[in-house]
Amino acid sequence: MPDTLNSCGTRDLIASDRVEGTVVYDAAGERLGTIQRFMVDKNSGKAHYAVMQFGGIMGLGNDYYPIPWELLVYQPDQGGYVVDITREQLGSAPHYHVSVTPEYDRDYNERIRSHYGLTYY
Repeated sequence: MPDTLNSCGTRDLIASDRVEGTVVYDAAGERLGTIQRFMVDKNSGKAHYAVMQFGGIMGLGNDYYPIPWELLVYQPDQGGYVVDITREQLGSAPHYHVSVTPEYDRDYNERIRSHYGLTYY
């Protein structure tokens, strides 16, 4: 599969529009979903979460699942990101309906990070 993510960026940087729509796979290589957006700290510019669309059938019934950015590993040979997360772990993760935007406050951030075994900073 061609490395379309690197076609608009450098070896270490990528344009945001090239990340949106990128496939996310589990460690076994099974497709989990696609990145819909990512959440960036307004002051530092650091990406905190990739918001992945997961679930449903043919685009219906999908929800959004924030995944801590540091869990994503880009794999050029797959043309997408790989996460060491099971479908079961993802299914029980904090998430929201596509028509809702949660407040990414301290409590929500702590719930997301602790679900994946990470500490809040």
